[in-house]
Amino acid sequence: MPSQERSHSLGSIVERFGGELIGDRNILITQIAPLDLAQACHLSFLAQPKYRSQLQKTKAGAVILGREARDLTLLPRIVCDDPYVYFAKVSAFLNPLKALLPGIHPSAVIAANARVPASATIGAHAFIGENVVLGERAVIGPGCCLSNGVKIGEATFLHPRVVIYHECVIGDRVVLHSGVVIGSDGFGMAMDEGRWLKIPQIGRVIIGNDVEIGANTTVDRGAMGDTVIEDGVRLDNQIQIGHNVHIGAHTAIAACVGIAGSTKIGRYCRIGGAAMIGGHLQIADNVTISGATAVAKPISKAGIYTSVYPFESHSEWLKNAAHLRHLHELAKKIRELEEQGKKQKRKTK
Repeated sequence: MPSQERSHSLGSIVERFGGELIGDRNILITQIAPLDLAQACHLSFLAQPKYRSQLQKTKAGAVILGREARDLTLLPRIVCDDPYVYFAKVSAFLNPLKALLPGIHPSAVIAANARVPASATIGAHAFIGENVVLGERAVIGPGCCLSNGVKIGEATFLHPRVVIYHECVIGDRVVLHSGVVIGSDGFGMAMDEGRWLKIPQIGRVIIGNDVEIGANTTVDRGAMGDTVIEDGVRLDNQIQIGHNVHIGAHTAIAACVGIAGSTKIGRYCRIGGAAMIGGHLQIADNVTISGATAVAKPISKAGIYTSVYPFESHSEWLKNAAHLRHLHELAKKIRELEEQGKKQKRKTK
């Protein structure tokens, strides 16, 4: 739990982030907590109606509510347009990242012609290759590997064991979590007389500003052009981005998604976990794709798209799957019956 010295009054929080304050403005808040675990020193929030029962039982010192829920409790409260966004801002304020001292660990290996500013932090056993350029206040965690010609922007943070292949470009304020691999070869091959012939992947990966990429996610370099991730994109853990994929600004993609090569995804899209997106497709701006959805055709209009078959007991699934396999034949028979019905009506007239 944060110390009392890091406490902030409810009033000072509202002065910083806005909202309507109802109740005692002098309550001291040390941390954010969920409704069911919060104590008197905590600020909690209600973002979904299904947790209203917890609001009645919470021991939180104060809560963040939407305008439609402002009178659901007598607790001190902050009323705002979007409780979840407000919670995110307060949480970031109460839990700032710990500042790291600049410097280079003695075990790091750095090429003589690499450009490393004095404000950068280089962790133990990091490797920085030839002609690498680091921006001011960049953090390169322990065990990271930056191959020749890589460019890293200002205040970008690489957690331990991130690998960035040659010539890739990373923007400002980017966060790459452990195990991320940027710029590995795309899956490009041609069949030649019964054997696979590897196609050289000569493009790069270009990542914009304010991007965050989760642990063990991989982004392949372009086959000829570049793989591009625009500003503000959020990628979860264990995602596979194929070669020459282009992801538009502020798109968010959940864990275990696979995106095949040369697909272009628009701006402000949301892609649920384990969705599979085929290659050479165009996905419009503001598209939401539900988890586990398989996308095999372009999506040209904004909206929500889902192809998940609801789960059921295995025995029932087998029966329904058997019917689905014959769905085309059934549709054909229905059309034939409809035609017969139309002919019969014409005869009776």
